[in-house]
Amino acid sequence: MKEIRFRLIIIVAFTVLCIILLYPTYADYQNNKRISAILERTRSDLKVNNPEITNEEIENKLLTLEDSLKSADPSIAENKQKRVKLGLDLQGGMRVVLEVNTVKMLEKMANKPDDTFNRVIREAEREAAVSDEPVVDIIARKFTERNIRLSRYFGSVRDEDDEIVDQLNNATEDAVSRAMEIIRNRVDQYGVSEPSIQRQGARRIIVELPGIAREEEAKQLLQGTALLEFKLVKDPQLTYSIMQKIDNLLAGKTLVDTAATDSAAANDQANNDTTASDTAVNQDLTEEQWKKQHPFFAMAVIDPQSGNADAYVRADDKDKLERILNRPDVQQVMPDNVEFILEAKPIGKNDEGVDVYRMILVNKTAELTGGVITDAQANIDPATSAPIVNMTMNSQGATDWARITGANKDKRIAIILDGVSYSSPVVKNRITGGRSQIEGMANMEEAKLLAIVLKAGALPAPVDIIEERTVGPSLGQDSINNGMFSGLIGFILTATFMIIYYKRSGSIAGISLIFTVLFILGILAGFNATLTLPGIAGIILTIAMAVDSNVLIYERIREELAVGKTMKASIDSGYSRALSAIIDSNFTTFFTGIILYQFGTGPIQGFALTLMIGIVASMFSALVICRVILNYMVSNGIKITLG
Repeated sequence: MKEIRFRLIIIVAFTVLCIILLYPTYADYQNNKRISAILERTRSDLKVNNPEITNEEIENKLLTLEDSLKSADPSIAENKQKRVKLGLDLQGGMRVVLEVNTVKMLEKMANKPDDTFNRVIREAEREAAVSDEPVVDIIARKFTERNIRLSRYFGSVRDEDDEIVDQLNNATEDAVSRAMEIIRNRVDQYGVSEPSIQRQGARRIIVELPGIAREEEAKQLLQGTALLEFKLVKDPQLTYSIMQKIDNLLAGKTLVDTAATDSAAANDQANNDTTASDTAVNQDLTEEQWKKQHPFFAMAVIDPQSGNADAYVRADDKDKLERILNRPDVQQVMPDNVEFILEAKPIGKNDEGVDVYRMILVNKTAELTGGVITDAQANIDPATSAPIVNMTMNSQGATDWARITGANKDKRIAIILDGVSYSSPVVKNRITGGRSQIEGMANMEEAKLLAIVLKAGALPAPVDIIEERTVGPSLGQDSINNGMFSGLIGFILTATFMIIYYKRSGSIAGISLIFTVLFILGILAGFNATLTLPGIAGIILTIAMAVDSNVLIYERIREELAVGKTMKASIDSGYSRALSAIIDSNFTTFFTGIILYQFGTGPIQGFALTLMIGIVASMFSALVICRVILNYMVSNGIKITLG
């Protein structure tokens, strides 16, 4: 017994360690089962007690309840963190292929874009969609075909085309790399367990988010560029003057007509309320006639009682108004340093039940950007009970913010994220300490998402979703059930064969298979690895391969027994003579697994990982556990049969 005591201690220690590592998986399974039962009871109660409640309202309430149940017990989150992670194919979730829109980034980098530049960009964008050629090379080639130097739009006049191409290629490469890191930071803060983020080709990023239930929220998390800007809102007089010029242009009035009609148009607009009611704006004009004479003000309605020039736009007029504002002739009557911005959320509904948005005029150049944000937290405003995001700036940002707010007292500063305004508060006093807040979120979930995006940083270029695949939880559960069933069948068949062929020694090999599977799962849990469907296939293959070592050993023992050696001597000799063959075969397979893991993609890596772990576990079971059992049986005079 002394000779096997040390090995026995190691076996017991490994077994206990694996059980400890796997306990969170069992506890998480029980927690999910309990929470699912509570949610189902709540769903039934909501339907019974509130017959008019919609499915969307039920799902929102259940998601809130689920979050509260999980946050009430810290051990739930702890067990979930330590459990065996399941891949996208086993627990459901999203697989999204993103493409970094480097064309949009290059557009913004251009010095003075004109119609020729815009045509080239559109042609390059269409060609890049069906080609693997870098966007910069496509753009450079098209400018060369037109005998136009790149320095006309990029870099300086002294730069050669080759130098500019190198600069732009470096910029686009850096944009994709930064986009990957920012997306990774966002996903990590969002709390997705074991996400997979990989680059594909020059511009594409593949993101796998196992267990994601809120798909639209996840897409917003991945795509939001998070360009935060603080811009000054222009004075009402200037705003109305620009609106009047646009209105005159759309109505076909000449500059000579403008001065004569300004006063009458102002009176007409003052009589028009915020909902564009059906009444005539004066005694002489019907509403339809007024719309023809004032097409811009018919869509961008001003409230004369507000004291500002904020316009109110119906939801069904938003797209049309944005197209008008982007027209070249409209851009010509506007100063180069201003732009119209719509608010992110509607301020309410008009009498017809249509959402109404506020539109403001702001400086094009931001006073401050989100690059100075160091922290962002979602909270509830105690005064209004509305969700807000509190932001903290770095020292430089705090200094600039104090200067900006101090110089613009009683003026409005719009807080703009990704081109839409979230709020435009009036500066009452100089703000020190680098703290500010964003309002206008619909709920706390949206506020939390915005805080995550702000903390993770802004994407250097927009990203487009070009492929999206969702695996439902039920399909994932089917994969788990089928995988476990396949593994069980493989285990039974392998163990049955060994028992039939090697009798009592075959039973020992069957016991070692149990330890092999236990060790594989324990190691996966210990290293926070992810179990995928190909990974289950790797476990099943390991079960079949695990007995190879036992077969080699048992055949060597048979040979030793055939020449008249004792059982103990035969066991020692059998293990000694089979060791080299076992090591050769298993290490060859192990190195193959390393190659698969290094150069393969997600599913192949999952298979290779469990295969490598399985090889180590099976060798330990065959060389240590089986030998301890055999030596124990010999020491205690228990008969060993080898078929």
